[in-house]
Amino acid sequence: VLPPDPARIRVLRGHQLPVTCLVISPDDRFIFSASKDGSLIKCKWEVDSGKRLCVVPGGKKGTEERHMGHASHVLCMAISSDGKYLATGDRNKLIMIWDAATCKRLHIFTGHRDAVSGLSFRKGTHQLYSASHDRCVKVWDVGENAYVETLFGHQDIITGLDSLSRECCVTAGGRDGTVRLWKIPEESQLVFSGHQGSIDCIQLINEEHMVSGADDGSLALWGLMKKKPLVLVRQAHGEQDDQGLQQPYWISAVAALRNSDLLATGSHSGSVKLWKSGEGFRKLEHLLDIPLVGFVNSLKFSAAGDFLVAGIGQEHRLGRWWRIKEAKNSICIIPLKQKTTASSPESPGSS
Repeated sequence: VLPPDPARIRVLRGHQLPVTCLVISPDDRFIFSASKDGSLIKCKWEVDSGKRLCVVPGGKKGTEERHMGHASHVLCMAISSDGKYLATGDRNKLIMIWDAATCKRLHIFTGHRDAVSGLSFRKGTHQLYSASHDRCVKVWDVGENAYVETLFGHQDIITGLDSLSRECCVTAGGRDGTVRLWKIPEESQLVFSGHQGSIDCIQLINEEHMVSGADDGSLALWGLMKKKPLVLVRQAHGEQDDQGLQQPYWISAVAALRNSDLLATGSHSGSVKLWKSGEGFRKLEHLLDIPLVGFVNSLKFSAAGDFLVAGIGQEHRLGRWWRIKEAKNSICIIPLKQKTTASSPESPGSS
């Protein structure tokens, strides 16, 4: 991957408050984003033109009945692999299901007892996994508007969740220091540990490997056959001077280009970092920095790997510990160009 020209990074403005989460439609044509802003809950953007196609207004707490949208911070979202359904989860314990094409709300799932912090559709299905600050994972059938089951195990709030085509999902357990793989049919779980701080974000690279980031600044690469990280990079985004104390920059977002060796990490260090995982996922090599000011609260690669989208906020998606005044609450589309090598005809997306 070549370093992108900063002048070619497109900035989409529209959210008044920090962008907390985003997803890209499976055909790479649209981006859906959500923020802490009660009045502007969910936006649909066209990638090519940068136009805002649809805005779902929300409201303040207590006005849930009068609005289609959420009445509290949206923390997570997911889109089904056929692009039909969009799911959004908020601080108010609600999961809303939307028609991705029309932005119409189809259903509301209730059942979590605290903020909904992670959502993912199982690839190729309309099965939805949700994670919450109530420490449990729930399984839903969106096509049937049905609740399926609840899984327990984490000792602290769950901060993130991801899944691919297998009937399982992975979660980041915040301060309980564990990453977990949930095998849904067997109702069993594998527990992985290796981070020192609160594990704040997680993403599957392929069916066998995943990447996670923590607030101690560490970045971990895992294989599902080993309980400890295959690689652990400490202070992946360096250190900041916080009132005279040297503190590592928190890792607030991770992304993987599925079935490839390319990873991205976000923090509030002033740049998004791209990494290459090598030697059978036993090595992490820092490739380049993309300058971006603000908290990088969400990162997603396009399916084709030709662009990376970052959700930027003046604050962290989960709280208000710091504020970066000069940051713009926005969505950044970063074009990625690959070095052309005659020797490798394989595309980076091929597994």
